Amino acid sequence: MVRNIGVFGRRNIGKSSFVNTFTGQDVSIVSPVAGTTTDPVRKRMEIPGVGICNIIDTAGIDDSGSVGDLRVRKSERAIGQIDLAILLFSDNLFAKPEMDLLERFGRLDLPVLIVHSKSDLVPLDGSLAQELNGRFGADVVEYSSNLGKEEMAMQQNMVAAMIFKLLSAVEKYEEKPVLDGFVNENDTIVLVCPVDSQAPAKRLILPQVMAIRDVLDKNGRAVVLQPQQLPDYIDRCNGGEEIKLVVTDSQAFPQVNAMLPPHVPLTSFSILMARAKGPFEEYLRGMRAIDGLKSGDRVLILESCTHHVTCEDIGRVNIPGKLRGYLAKKNNDDNFMLEFDFVAGTDEIPHKDYRLAIQCGGCMVTKRELVNRVGSLIERNIPVTNYGMAIAFLSGITERVCYEPQK
Repeated sequence: MVRNIGVFGRRNIGKSSFVNTFTGQDVSIVSPVAGTTTDPVRKRMEIPGVGICNIIDTAGIDDSGSVGDLRVRKSERAIGQIDLAILLFSDNLFAKPEMDLLERFGRLDLPVLIVHSKSDLVPLDGSLAQELNGRFGADVVEYSSNLGKEEMAMQQNMVAAMIFKLLSAVEKYEEKPVLDGFVNENDTIVLVCPVDSQAPAKRLILPQVMAIRDVLDKNGRAVVLQPQQLPDYIDRCNGGEEIKLVVTDSQAFPQVNAMLPPHVPLTSFSILMARAKGPFEEYLRGMRAIDGLKSGDRVLILESCTHHVTCEDIGRVNIPGKLRGYLAKKNNDDNFMLEFDFVAGTDEIPHKDYRLAIQCGGCMVTKRELVNRVGSLIERNIPVTNYGMAIAFLSGITERVCYEPQK
């Protein structure tokens, strides 16, 4: 699992120098000119004990002017995407901009590491460090980008150890394996992976790869095939008696469900992702809001990645078409219409009167990022579900595929 770590602070406080020295690469442009960093800059690195992390260098929180305000907004949006915040200050100046950031971090239950930058020029005031630790419970460390090789290595190791400690303490944002509770040693898990216009060229999608790895980690047997190969495999497994679970793409639910004997459990990669990252129960509640939609209502489709749209696109074509068809039939109204907005990646969510939001599986984002994004909608009393659950509901197979694993 990739972790996102954001670096925040005022302009010209040393954020870019910190990112460059901590990652050991010239990732961000360093300049004495305030406001050099505009859009957030990301660098991926491996941190001992933590794993792969994205280090995100943000623009100064005190930027001003019309363009500066846009930079600040982008930095603020990055807060909802991170698992840990590193807040830089220097010259022992810790005032309202820093306090406001700490307040925002606190509302999101974000672990924070406070770094006194440029400590080779002005050392950290020990009494200030104690005050900040006492008031906010945050660790405060000194950092300088102008040290010798050995001193720099010790400083980097200290910060890495602090990051490991802080992230280890936030267990509720740990992602479960996608097949957690579904697979044991020697179980046979059948993964039905359609190869159609949406399948990426010469590779599997990430949830399929994650499921295969999870089966292997549990010493189970992963059988990967296409829908048309499923009936023959069922026959070779004594009518499916030897199959513990079948997982497929949500769009293939009707086809795969028709092939499977009723006693063979079925779910989708998207629904597995909902369990691994959640919020599963909120998605279930949001799914039931589909029946309450009225003609003219606005629906938000959230995609966590950017991709080329095809005629079979699940979020922009398939789900809107199924929703309209289902509700037109339910309401006996051939003119039933819905308005759709589509938001990809980390783009800002419009503040509109949505009656439902449908989130993709979220394989390209962290659990915290997904929970924060979905949570911002739930706070606005907007029901939220996910792709797999919506398609299951519209296909009339909710009870078959949306369930918890047997203990």
